[in-house]
Amino acid sequence: MSATLYINGAWRPATAGGTRTITCPADQSEVGIVSEATEADTIEAIQAARAAFDSGVWSEVPAAERGDFVLKIADTLAERKEDFARAEALDTGKRIVEARMDMDDIIACFRYFGKLADADAGRVVDAGDPNVASVIVHEPIGVCGLITPWNYPLLQAAWKVAPALAAGNTFVLKPAELTPHTAILLIQLLEDLGLPAGVANLITGAGANCGNPLSQHPDVDLVSFTGGLTTGRIIAANAADTVKKIALELGGKNPNIIFADADFDAAVDNAVNGGFVHSGQVCSAGARIIVEESIAEKFTAALLEKAEAIRLGGPYDAAAESSPLISAEHRDKVHQYVQDGIAEGVRVRCGGRFAEDADADHDVAAGLSAGYYYLPTVLDQVSRGMSVVTEEAFGPVVTVETFRTEEEAIATANDTIYGLAGAVWSKDTGKAQRIARKLRHGTIWINDFHPYLPQAEWGGFSQSGIGRELGPTGLAEYQEAKHIYQNLAPAVTGWFGPENSNAEHANTDA
Repeated sequence: MSATLYINGAWRPATAGGTRTITCPADQSEVGIVSEATEADTIEAIQAARAAFDSGVWSEVPAAERGDFVLKIADTLAERKEDFARAEALDTGKRIVEARMDMDDIIACFRYFGKLADADAGRVVDAGDPNVASVIVHEPIGVCGLITPWNYPLLQAAWKVAPALAAGNTFVLKPAELTPHTAILLIQLLEDLGLPAGVANLITGAGANCGNPLSQHPDVDLVSFTGGLTTGRIIAANAADTVKKIALELGGKNPNIIFADADFDAAVDNAVNGGFVHSGQVCSAGARIIVEESIAEKFTAALLEKAEAIRLGGPYDAAAESSPLISAEHRDKVHQYVQDGIAEGVRVRCGGRFAEDADADHDVAAGLSAGYYYLPTVLDQVSRGMSVVTEEAFGPVVTVETFRTEEEAIATANDTIYGLAGAVWSKDTGKAQRIARKLRHGTIWINDFHPYLPQAEWGGFSQSGIGRELGPTGLAEYQEAKHIYQNLAPAVTGWFGPENSNAEHANTDA
């Protein structure tokens, strides 16, 4: 299918006729051919979304009905779970079991916002006057530009599409060019459920070619982006010209603090999960393992044993435990990241190379030469300020740092330009809570790593982004607050004119 642009209720090819072949990163097999949009296509989609919003065809639908529609999306996704999971696995190369788990989270997200849609009846403001009725109401923000990443394509789309629809907005969705198929399936689903034309629009293609209008065009009221810091800065700068609202989730360099009194086995296991699930292509990956010095040697040895045993494989390899990187370009970038660390003096304890570069009898590398695999990598002898500590790898690479005191652990964990997520491992509840309060990160796990809840806000401090997704605040991002002040007993003010009492005071003063 190459007619993958959906504009004003119709599927069509790109105006310039461009296409892109999507391949599976596990073996480079062809997944599909999609349209490659231009800026002209995106502007047309924005105009369709603007006309639909201004018509009230969706924004004026009662909130309860919008919520019911979002719940129908969840129900239909549950019925078609396997179709969506397969498409996600083939685009990203992730294991099918992980794609199915993603689908459960996606369905839960739509259910949450479907139920939340009509939960806010506004807020009465006490004006201190019985003759005044003052309320705060929340209205849809308008046209939303939604730009999603390639690591969790449909999950990140759900985090944006669900609240956008629940709030009454229209939108233009631009998925990452490498992983568009679940976005296409989602828009087909919305069409099948009867969403009015123009409410949902889809653009497929590279951001440099078609994405700019979403952050520049004056008809876009909000741009929500999940992705890298460099692109996020460009979007923020573009949006400044029209002072449009922005929501940015820009990744992290996430600390995982392990105290000596932690449950050792659980901490090791979760450190592996935190660093190597989906080959570390996770914005909240626990890439910085910060271990109390007294157990560092023992902990690192246990970490290495598990990391070296991780079996890599494609979506339907039943024995696989982790997946390929998204592309050859990204794999090269991760490898260069490790090489830069070596030049700074870090020590590679395991990994640090392409899977096909491993020995032929290395089980984790068997039969992987067709895909973009990189061996799970553990680095130590690192120090704050090194590039492997400050920069995001977005791959299967973790560093091991050490600390002696609580204060040193906190200072180390907060020594980053990011602030998305982090974890603390300790059996001392008071200590763990104390440290959690002092960490400058948007989500803190205690004795766990990676879980999230659709009803709990997600987002970061500092350069991890602006705004929040999920939770009540995630819905509020797609709304405008309006104050309606009603005088129930209107009267002449007497401020101007001959009856103005202020004139008398002015004469008296003179």
